[in-house]
Amino acid sequence: MVTNFFIPELNNHDVQELWFQQDGATCHTARATNDLLKDTFGDRLISRFGPVNWPPRSCDLTPLDYFLWGYVKSLV
Repeated sequence: MVTNFFIPELNNHDVQELWFQQDGATCHTARATNDLLKDTFGDRLISRFGPVNWPPRSCDLTPLDYFLWGYVKSLV
């Protein structure tokens, strides 16, 4: 999906200032995935093993996980 859809779709837009942030899921931080994203985003990659490291489950960096999940649970 990343190579067949995501990267080609990015090429249709101006992404010179775009930062990419991903969670710490094992498949997302695999060497092949990180290498591809580093080639695409350079130093604008926020990832567990990327150029800009971030702590998993950080409430500052994943606000939807902390707000939206609780909100959806309260509705169900």
